[in-house]
Amino acid sequence: MLFICSYCFRTLCRSVNKISKDYPWEIYTLKELLRATNNFQQENKIGEGGFGSVYWGRTSKGIAVKRLKAMTAKAEMEFAVEVEVLGRVRHQNLLGLRGFYAGGDERLIVYDYMPNHSLLTHLHGQLASECLLDWPKRMRIAIGAAEGLLYLHHEANPHIIHRDIKASNVLLDTEFEAKVADFGFAKLIPEGVSHLTTRVKGTLGYLAPEYAMWGKVSESCDVYSFGILLLEIISARKPIEKLPGGVKRDIVQWVTPYFQKGIFDHIADPKLKGKFDLEQLKSVVMIAIKCTDSNAEKRPSMRDVVEWLKDAVGKKRIKEIPSLSDKNRDEENDKNDTDYDEIGIGKKPSKLRVPNQKYKIR
Repeated sequence: MLFICSYCFRTLCRSVNKISKDYPWEIYTLKELLRATNNFQQENKIGEGGFGSVYWGRTSKGIAVKRLKAMTAKAEMEFAVEVEVLGRVRHQNLLGLRGFYAGGDERLIVYDYMPNHSLLTHLHGQLASECLLDWPKRMRIAIGAAEGLLYLHHEANPHIIHRDIKASNVLLDTEFEAKVADFGFAKLIPEGVSHLTTRVKGTLGYLAPEYAMWGKVSESCDVYSFGILLLEIISARKPIEKLPGGVKRDIVQWVTPYFQKGIFDHIADPKLKGKFDLEQLKSVVMIAIKCTDSNAEKRPSMRDVVEWLKDAVGKKRIKEIPSLSDKNRDEENDKNDTDYDEIGIGKKPSKLRVPNQKYKIR
């Protein structure tokens, strides 16, 4: 089993080299990466998950190195898928591949280091209390992440479904530009195929109902996840919260009453202290509600979403977003409300001598 997987990995590596011949990929040796990460010491670790760990590396520009934890067939296949996808994409809002190393028992992927860490860090983590994300930054991050998804869905060949859109997988560069990351669960969609049925993978609170219940995955599943992310960006609330008595409430259920009553200012992150554009907020909430429609066929495409967001931030009137039947929506939410085991929660960040925020990875 492992031999077959390793063969597939080598095949994928050759494919990536062929696809990426026009791009400036760096060729790393194991010795170089060991030196950059101080032999993968604990003090250099900035993230840990089920299949591997991420280390900060000292180079002229700074790198992040993802190291496969164990040579299992499942882990190596996910690693190979990520290399395959990263070799196919090139967009300013996607975390690009700097290079990789595959030899012996080591599987290493090298990325650019993102000094402003993940969106999760700013919404719920170590930097949340500092509120470094003002309203304009949040809107720019939302549009950037949306444009990254638009590229995957409509411009990449073949089209790509990410399957794990969430706050920890949106990284921020020095200018707080969004970089969608972590393609280990991604699916390549052949020409003419509208959806696939597959094993469910993802994170609690972000999964579209049809995917979570039946494993039916399509581009609209990413749209749903992005809608959840959009609500999270403007409210700084988690996708799922526990209420007294152990009851769970998702962010759509939380926002719906405010949306119905038109109390939009209660939706915005209190840490913004009222410093946001109310008309933009109304438009963005409406876009998020459309993205999280329980009926996959009624969700917009990411092309529509990007256009609407740019119109909203440009303070243009958005005529294309139809109104919703809130009563019907509540009934659908109640019918489709399902609990799922959460995947991909990293360890609690600790202080490091190197850049000290942990990425959340699987």
